[in-house]
Amino acid sequence: MRMQPDLPPLVNPAQARDPGDTGAVADTSAARHCGPVRAAGLAPMTVVSYNIHRAVGTDRRYRPDRIAAVLEELDADIVALQEVESGSSNDHTLEYLAGHTGMHVVSGFTRVHGNADYGNALLTRFAPEAVNQIDLTVKGCEPRGAIDATVACTAAGCASPLRVIATHLGLRPGERRHQVQQLLNYVATAHPLPTILLGDVNEWFLWGRPLRWLHAYFEQTPHTATFPSRLPVFALDRIWVSPRAHLVSVASHRSPLARVASDHLPLLACFELPAAALPGAA
Repeated sequence: MRMQPDLPPLVNPAQARDPGDTGAVADTSAARHCGPVRAAGLAPMTVVSYNIHRAVGTDRRYRPDRIAAVLEELDADIVALQEVESGSSNDHTLEYLAGHTGMHVVSGFTRVHGNADYGNALLTRFAPEAVNQIDLTVKGCEPRGAIDATVACTAAGCASPLRVIATHLGLRPGERRHQVQQLLNYVATAHPLPTILLGDVNEWFLWGRPLRWLHAYFEQTPHTATFPSRLPVFALDRIWVSPRAHLVSVASHRSPLARVASDHLPLLACFELPAAALPGAA
């Protein structure tokens, strides 16, 4: 049985950054990413996709406290995690992150890794109203899946709940084509709600059919490199939204700490969703 090391308490970003990096910690809070709301009648929201590589950083050290500190930097409303582990002990990564963020947890594990469940997860400030697991496994390939969670963002002033679909697609081109077709068919037949699809789509080919299909359905979103974290070249992590007008901006989070905490950078998107009418409003 593999034992997890004792974990340190959550540290601030300056304490947790790579000791070899002497650069200042960037001021990259969600508020600075998104700026002021553009118009009345809109509710702002920040959403992140983050492949945390089992909390093993670019220095090959298991340090979930660094992932927790990156999440503190981001201060997002919803975080989709990939390559996250969970187990019966609070020393496992997902339990550790949930304890430090205080967010609701939705797990979507696809296989067992060592003595832990392994796969996808959502951290959300909003209570989940409904959760469905989508099996995206292709025969002969690693098990894959997606979380479909409807969250009660009406608590933050939104006019309706929000559907969040979080995934991690396969490594083979044919596998990804099959998985994207499954996801798009699923979204097209689901109950209509504002929908965010996000995750590590593992798509290296910008001209490939999976990205073209996704852009055709959701409309194109910015191409932002997130991998590898030290010198990002590839936009493996993606965020789409329907309707597209809700999306304000997409950016990778490139703080010194994020560059060492995982082999992927977090991808952060800012949204403005229709706000609920105030009581007594005409």
